[in-house]
Amino acid sequence: MLKKYRNKILTLLALITLGITLQLSGLLEPEKIINAARQYSDQWWIGLLLIIVQIILFTFALAGSLFLWVVAALFTPLTGSLVLAAGAALGGVTAYLFSQRLTDEWINKIENSKAYSLLHKNDNFFMLLALRIMPAFPHAVINYSSGILKVNLMAFVVASFLGVALKSYVFIKVIQQAASSGSLYDLLDFWVLAPLVITSLVLFVGVLIVNRKINKL
Repeated sequence: MLKKYRNKILTLLALITLGITLQLSGLLEPEKIINAARQYSDQWWIGLLLIIVQIILFTFALAGSLFLWVVAALFTPLTGSLVLAAGAALGGVTAYLFSQRLTDEWINKIENSKAYSLLHKNDNFFMLLALRIMPAFPHAVINYSSGILKVNLMAFVVASFLGVALKSYVFIKVIQQAASSGSLYDLLDFWVLAPLVITSLVLFVGVLIVNRKINKL
């Protein structure tokens, strides 16, 4: 019995150790990361490094949202959104593959999630895109659900890149405007997020309508 779950137990212990180490070292504090990154902002490899770190975080479902603030402090909205989209798409693929090594407890949690339920019924490009665009929707759940369900990998990658790029562009632009004005209230304004929410809902409803029509045929 122990041999059967040995690899999963070792993986879980490694994740716990990594999380504790990063937390105690302060490496996950946004201010420290931003200050460190700014020292090398003129170097060509800083964007590549940020993508690699995102891949690692996405693979193990670790918090990667702080990179939005780091990228917003270093790049233009267009460049920053491409960096975040690349990291999310590639990290999504590694998480997709890593989902096959999740413990039974984690798999049960994923299978009880809303994303899993939606993708189980509608595992297509437009549903994936809708989930990626929706603000605050957990990427880890999308990645692992997609891996467990073995959704089409090409559709998964393209939807991940486009969805995250669009959402990141909006957020980076708002963060930079808020920083220049000295007010963060813009980040809490519903109308800032409304285009993303509406786009996501339109895609979601569209998928449901199309599937309903197909089922009636």
